[in-house]
Amino acid sequence: MTQHGAHIVWDWNGTLLHDVDAVLAATNGSFAEVGLPPITLERYRDLYCVPVPRFYERLMGRLPSDEEWLAMDEAFHRHYAAHAVDAALAEGARQLLEERLAAGRTQSLCSLAPHEQLIPLVRTYGIDRHFVRVDGRTGRSDQGKARQMVRHLAALEGISPERIVVVGDALDDALAAAHAGAKAVLYSGGSHSRASLASAGVPVADTLAEAVETADRLVG
Repeated sequence: MTQHGAHIVWDWNGTLLHDVDAVLAATNGSFAEVGLPPITLERYRDLYCVPVPRFYERLMGRLPSDEEWLAMDEAFHRHYAAHAVDAALAEGARQLLEERLAAGRTQSLCSLAPHEQLIPLVRTYGIDRHFVRVDGRTGRSDQGKARQMVRHLAALEGISPERIVVVGDALDDALAAAHAGAKAVLYSGGSHSRASLASAGVPVADTLAEAVETADRLVG
């Protein structure tokens, strides 16, 4: 493919997939099982962070024990699976993916969603052909994306590192990009409030269209 514009490494949950309602429902469902009160979407977006046990620490005033974490994680994914069937791609996502593919601009997907679930899910939405590579999480669920991003970028073939821009909805996406030597643009329509995203020191976009325009500008 033609090497012009940015190679975008997309995040999945909260970025290409607009699943914030499913995430909130799953969070509150799992909270109920361990005796925590429900939270609002606004509070979730203000407090959410990766690694996820740190998010629970902000709510509980302490890190959960290993036993508590395993119970919360299992409950969250069980509730999420029930709610996520109603999630749709983010506004404009499908068109953006198609336009970049048609223009010869490469794209890939790097997500903390479990790899064995991510691959069929991306196919279900009919967008798998847009990506030169799709990587989900294969290790522990209580880690950030930094090491995974390094592996993802190392596996990309024929793509200049200086043209790589990560587009995600979490502070962890910016941290992972910096760790891997890539640029980043954060999208305010997902898991974090705009105010919290601004603390990352990278551009923040309110739409995915704005995010890809910014990504292309970042690589000149």
